[in-house]
Amino acid sequence: MTRHKVDHRKTAPADSGAHHEKKPEPFSVRGFLKTLGPGLVTGASDDDPSGIGTYSQAGAQLGYGIGWTMLLTFPLMVAIQEISARVGRVTGRGIAGNVCRLYPAWVLNVIVALLFIANTINIGADLAAMSDALKLLIGGPGFLYVLVFGMASTAAQIFLDYRRYSAVLKWLTLSLFSYVAALAVTKVAWADALRGIGIPHVQWTSAFLTTLVAILGTTISPYLFFWQASQEVEDQRVDARKQPLAEKHYGAQREFHRIRADTIVGMAFSNLIAISIIITAAATLNATGKTDIETSAQAAEALKPIAGNFAEFIFALGIIGTGLLAVPVLAGSAAYAIGEGRRWPVGLARKPREAAAFYGVLALSAGIGIVVNLTPIDPISALYWSAVINGVLAVPVMILLMLVARRRDVMSKFVVSGPLYWLGWLSTATMGACVIAMAAGFIL
Repeated sequence: MTRHKVDHRKTAPADSGAHHEKKPEPFSVRGFLKTLGPGLVTGASDDDPSGIGTYSQAGAQLGYGIGWTMLLTFPLMVAIQEISARVGRVTGRGIAGNVCRLYPAWVLNVIVALLFIANTINIGADLAAMSDALKLLIGGPGFLYVLVFGMASTAAQIFLDYRRYSAVLKWLTLSLFSYVAALAVTKVAWADALRGIGIPHVQWTSAFLTTLVAILGTTISPYLFFWQASQEVEDQRVDARKQPLAEKHYGAQREFHRIRADTIVGMAFSNLIAISIIITAAATLNATGKTDIETSAQAAEALKPIAGNFAEFIFALGIIGTGLLAVPVLAGSAAYAIGEGRRWPVGLARKPREAAAFYGVLALSAGIGIVVNLTPIDPISALYWSAVINGVLAVPVMILLMLVARRRDVMSKFVVSGPLYWLGWLSTATMGACVIAMAAGFIL
């Protein structure tokens, strides 16, 4: 199957095809699974190797009592990701593509520059974690693994057919079930674990507040907003039946239901895995006093003497699988943001010669991430500063997203309103509070 170059938005009249309305098909599990895509992949990519390190560290340091944060973040994640997806589906443009048409150029330039830096650092840290995990399993030269993982991920994005590549990403989400398996072989004090999930337990200590900010910054990240919105646009490029809903109103409610279901499943899956990692770390590492965990690979290694070889193996295997999923999303979201802002031809559905600049940014981001592992830069320190940049960047991006979603000249009759709108602002305010808390931690 070849990649498509045609922009269907320019060829289809508004409301075309309304007379082809189909009767609703009966529900089937297979049919539902087929509808999952951008939301599922976005949610799964949120549990990247650096995120796994954060959750492992949280469980190791704070035990079961930090599990409630996953219930807190779930509705906030769902709201902001659903709004991102709606903007892409309604307008036929990603977040950057809309912002560059509505606001001064410098606003977008600052945002995409910070996004590129944060994503690139994150790619470097994820590649290092994947390399460490593979070394843990089979030994060998670490940087060679970094190089192979980085080049393979980039080549797959550039040269694979989009439909085939998106299917690969969906299959890679299954690698996250390794953390459910790790939990299954772990002896857990379930009464304490469920209490930690269901009852908020706040410690007014620097360690707790820092971990709380890290968790929120890990679960609500700017690259996820850009990716999911752009993937909704991408699906319109490869499916001749889909046009932006602002131009073709027919079928809007069905599409919004699909987006909501896709997003809820993706974010629920993401948080289920995060909870599994936190509980596993709490039941093994925290329970035995092993609290000095800094990376996901260290967590996997520390599990071996406590939970056995199998726990170490599947934990390490999960790091590699999630990295193969997250690295393309990190590089791709940066390329979408920069390309849409510059109004270049963008999209993984295009052939490399049709979107050379877009693929160039994608390859550059991955390439710098590889090179970072050759420098004396401490990957843990780099990842920390990446999280700081992401936390700060999330707030203005979310504000712009909420403003765009409310503009009738952009969203037509589909402006975001009601509970979803206010939940989006609550998510924005929560991230703003996190940034203030993080800044206070630097000052005090």
